Amino acid sequence: MLRPLLFAEHVADSSTLVAIIVILLVIMAFGFVMLLLKQYKRCPSNRVLVIFGRSGGRHDAATCIHGGAKFIVPLIQDYAWLSLEPMQIEIPLRGALSMENIRVNVPSVFTVAVGTTPELMQNAAIRLLGLNRAQVSKQAEDMIFGQLRQVIASMQIEDINRDRDKFLAAVQNSLEPELRKIGLVLINVNITDITDESGYIEAIGQKAASQAIQKARGDVADNEKMGEIRVAEAEREKTVNVANAHKVREIGTREALREQAVRVAELDKEQKIGEQTAAFERDAQVKAAERDMRIKLSQADAQAVEGENLAKADIAGSQAELQVKKAEAYELGETRKVRAEAAVLEAEHLARAKAAVAEAQRIEAERRAELEAPAKAARARVEVDAAAEAAKRRIEAEGEASAIFARLEAEARGQYEILAKKGEGLQRIVEACGGSEQAFKMLMLEHFDHLVEASAKAISNIKFDKVVVWEGGGQNGASATANWLHNMARTLPPMMQVMKDIGGVEIPETLANLGAGEKETPAPEKA
Repeated sequence: MLRPLLFAEHVADSSTLVAIIVILLVIMAFGFVMLLLKQYKRCPSNRVLVIFGRSGGRHDAATCIHGGAKFIVPLIQDYAWLSLEPMQIEIPLRGALSMENIRVNVPSVFTVAVGTTPELMQNAAIRLLGLNRAQVSKQAEDMIFGQLRQVIASMQIEDINRDRDKFLAAVQNSLEPELRKIGLVLINVNITDITDESGYIEAIGQKAASQAIQKARGDVADNEKMGEIRVAEAEREKTVNVANAHKVREIGTREALREQAVRVAELDKEQKIGEQTAAFERDAQVKAAERDMRIKLSQADAQAVEGENLAKADIAGSQAELQVKKAEAYELGETRKVRAEAAVLEAEHLARAKAAVAEAQRIEAERRAELEAPAKAARARVEVDAAAEAAKRRIEAEGEASAIFARLEAEARGQYEILAKKGEGLQRIVEACGGSEQAFKMLMLEHFDHLVEASAKAISNIKFDKVVVWEGGGQNGASATANWLHNMARTLPPMMQVMKDIGGVEIPETLANLGAGEKETPAPEKA
């Protein structure tokens, strides 16, 4: 009885343990699935997945994935993102020196982004990972500034302003290798404007505008001339058509008159034939009447004569009426002919007058264009050349002024240094001599030979009227003469006075003070 109970308890414990193990396995499987879902990273198209840490024995510093997916091994690997969104960098470049040493302002906007090739993604992962957009833009901005200045320094202003494609190609060729070093690619370059401080580009624009204006004015003059020529041709064609119409009408009128004359002639011929036929019949009737009715000859003759007269009168009236109609028709035709000819001549004269006026206006416009175009072109050329020459002279004057200022400043500094050194030397001499007065005496003694030489030259050409020998106070002449050389310092004041009275030469009083330390012994009076 006890053994079945123990077996039942053992079975119950085993079932509980199995259930616990199953639950634990389910929890572990769920956690593993969640871990797989969490560590399996999918890369969108606008970003680059950078996996760093242990890279499976590869030599790359990181694994870069664009548009794929990768499982991140926990505790061994980690990941970060690089954005592929374009970055616009404004470059307010001012004062860049061109090939002609003219400062140019080239404000521009550059659009860059992280590249998607393996090399560029590796460089971006090494240089830019962990930096925000502002820091990345700052690095690219520094590179762009340097390369843009270098490109401007290698080109002339006219090439930069006129051939923008060449300038942009030079910027791309110079900048792209530098940007690739940090994993960036150049998407677009937009040059806002190109100006210079000296006004050279503006002068070029004025020259081009002047040339375009002159060309446009020439085209307008040519078009106006062609229009006037076409108008004159249209007027002439119209006149010719009118003349042709009048000519056709005149021909029709003449043909009508000719047909009318032919008809009149036919009527005359029919009338004459009828008249002769009637005459023949009349003669026959007369003869028959004469044969039949000789008695009534007189009456018949009278009737015949009357009938003949009436017939002749009718014929004359008919002929007169025909002649009147002929005259009226001829007069009407001639009148219309004259009027038509007058109208044709009037139209021809008007057309010729208009053609002459148009030709005169055309010649005047051509001559005016021929005279005005070169004058305006020369004036524009002179203005542009004057502006360029003024800018050149202003730059040269500024350079010369800077050079003169530097030279004068250097000379002033040199004179200042010389005077400063002299002052220092004189200060040391004064300090060594014990005072300014003793230093002055020493300097005068040092240059005494030059003073004597100058004095001798001053009085060398003077003619003395008298010579005065001054006795120094000795007892006899020999001792006085011998003591004169010994006591030269004490004799300087009288010599100064003598030279002043006789020769007009003044020696500085400082020389006289050299012997002022000793008192002169008064000479004894001679007995």
